[in-house]
Amino acid sequence: MAENKTMRKPVFTKVDQLRPGTNGHNLVANVVSSKMVLQKGRPDGPQVRHMRIAECLIGDETGTIVFTARNEQVDLMKPGATIILRNAKIDMFKGSMRLAVDKWGRVEVTEPASFIVKEDNNLSLVEYELVNVVEE
Repeated sequence: MAENKTMRKPVFTKVDQLRPGTNGHNLVANVVSSKMVLQKGRPDGPQVRHMRIAECLIGDETGTIVFTARNEQVDLMKPGATIILRNAKIDMFKGSMRLAVDKWGRVEVTEPASFIVKEDNNLSLVEYELVNVVEE
């Protein structure tokens, strides 16, 4: 069962192509802002477990979206940094889209990008409603 698998090149998408309920996105984006929303820690336990969540506004030349950074990802999300998200997914929160990277994905900082973020097209401000269609 030791077959040679050829790695395929990642396909990078733009922010304005993201849709609700999709996953497996690779994109390059700039961090516009970062705000800590939850910080929990229990230093009295046998192992020190901290939980940190930050909401970061990231974007490219097509638009912006809110990225939910967890734990170690929070340290990478400095305003002005250029990041590469691999295997990102869209989570829905109160009817709006949020981008997240779970344990199957990767967040990495790269050299500064040459694009200017289009801040007037925020996809997280668009509210979606789940509609069940009954087929007869």
